[in-house]
Amino acid sequence: MSFIHRELREVAKRKLLPGKVLVVCGARRVGKTVLVKELIRELKSPYLYLNGEDIHTHDLLAKQSAAHYRKVLGRNKLLVIDEAQKIPEIGLKLKLMLEEIADIRILISASSVLDINPPTGEPLTGREFSFMLYPLSEKEYQQVEHPLETPDKLRERLVYGNYPELVRMKTDAEKQEYLNERLSAYLLNDILVYENIKNAGKIFNLLRLIAFQIGEQVSYHELGKQLGISKNTVERYLELLAQVFILHKVEGFSRNLKKEITKSARWYFLDNGILNAVISNFNALEARNDAGQLWENYMIAERLKVQEYKKMRSNNHFWKTYDQQEIDWVEEREGKLFGYDFKWSPKKFKTPPQWAKAYPEAYFEVVHPDNYFDFLDL
Repeated sequence: MSFIHRELREVAKRKLLPGKVLVVCGARRVGKTVLVKELIRELKSPYLYLNGEDIHTHDLLAKQSAAHYRKVLGRNKLLVIDEAQKIPEIGLKLKLMLEEIADIRILISASSVLDINPPTGEPLTGREFSFMLYPLSEKEYQQVEHPLETPDKLRERLVYGNYPELVRMKTDAEKQEYLNERLSAYLLNDILVYENIKNAGKIFNLLRLIAFQIGEQVSYHELGKQLGISKNTVERYLELLAQVFILHKVEGFSRNLKKEITKSARWYFLDNGILNAVISNFNALEARNDAGQLWENYMIAERLKVQEYKKMRSNNHFWKTYDQQEIDWVEEREGKLFGYDFKWSPKKFKTPPQWAKAYPEAYFEVVHPDNYFDFLDL
């Protein structure tokens, strides 16, 4: 398998500027370290590389003094920190460096946003460029995949997802073991550690409930009743799962109609492999009754990649009325509305009448396996 260059590489390289921090965020094992090292090679600049998971790095940066940091950096004008969120008060430390060390460029990766921009303040506001690195995208696969392979590969990715290391694995058993390990790493290394959550079972059961409600509005109250926790705790756990890049929240859209549902949310997984690991189901699509949900989840995750890598500014929503007319995905951008439904097995679908009446100028399309290339800008 040839090396896959990440879409984010060129735009990230242009933003690595003096006096700024370039932050590459993303879940564990999506390729952040590989991307960071590729950027370093291409820049060909003297640099200091630190690992935030190494306790010696914590000791090295513990003394918050401009003079100390100048000594640590020496003649290097590029500071690189992998897994920077592991370092206590990292945002404040980086802010001090930017203010006191002329022309320094800082490149960091983070598997969580929980500590980079703490709730008590955002020390890097106005000084950072942040990018989200996702698992491999359909566009990135085009570098190494023949078009005739894509239909079968796509079906496989709906089940196993897009983590880069899966590309080199030959058997389903290897892939399943890998994804189960990734799921455990998320829970143990990110949420439980950062928030001192004692009961991993509640988080895991919440993820399972969300996995079985793809494409549906979730009730925090009902989830709380099922899990034996409060509605507020459910909301807090879901937000934490978003902050460590497992889930993504989509809220309802409304402008005109009293019948439009706006006070609930839908939640999607950022990778289908993790979704299937949560429900312990890696069966092929032919043996499943949730292919439509997997397709919807996959298309939304892929569209988020397109938006991020192209820096496409869009407000994303779903649309639904109380009499059950709905559209899976609505983008509000460029002063226009774009509505999309996702169907794995397309039939003849019409624009929902109330949508057409309320928003006659809006674009609408059904996205299915025969036409999704346009939706993903391939």
